[in-house]
Amino acid sequence: MKNRSRAITLVIAGVCLCLGSSYSAYSQTPSPGPTAAKKESIVTTHATGTFEFQLVPQPSDDKTADTTLSRMTFDKQFHGDLEATSKGQMLAAGTGAKGSSGGYVAMERVTGTLHGRSGSFVLQHSGTMTRGTQQMTITVVPDSGTGQLIGLTGKLAIIHGDGKLSYDFEYTLAETP
Repeated sequence: MKNRSRAITLVIAGVCLCLGSSYSAYSQTPSPGPTAAKKESIVTTHATGTFEFQLVPQPSDDKTADTTLSRMTFDKQFHGDLEATSKGQMLAAGTGAKGSSGGYVAMERVTGTLHGRSGSFVLQHSGTMTRGTQQMTITVVPDSGTGQLIGLTGKLAIIHGDGKLSYDFEYTLAETP
């Protein structure tokens, strides 16, 4: 029973991380950030492309722990407008309820180039699956951008189709003329 519960939790976590959902409208309204001495213009744009990932289950520190909870690490390789690699950590819970219900949270550091600008940033994931229906939010952690990505805000959607995983990243970045 323990192994079955752990397997269900891992399946739900994998589904949440890889299937994602596509958003037709984004509700986030990024703030322009701190006032700067230089004149800046705010530009909102989309980055799109594909990615691959590897999910690695981690052993429980507590051998008597509830097997519906699991911990994982993951590595991603992004291609397209975002050329980057990432490393992340995830916590997931599966209920074992009919129709696959569960949830996950994750933090992921992305390092590379976004439309030619280099740096890194952190993505925060929150996903819930209710009897097979998924809701997922992946947002840039405020002030996590480094290098040429300082001031980055945005929301990333994961899209599953044609056997490939892709992303649509709507982001805002202050541009200095």
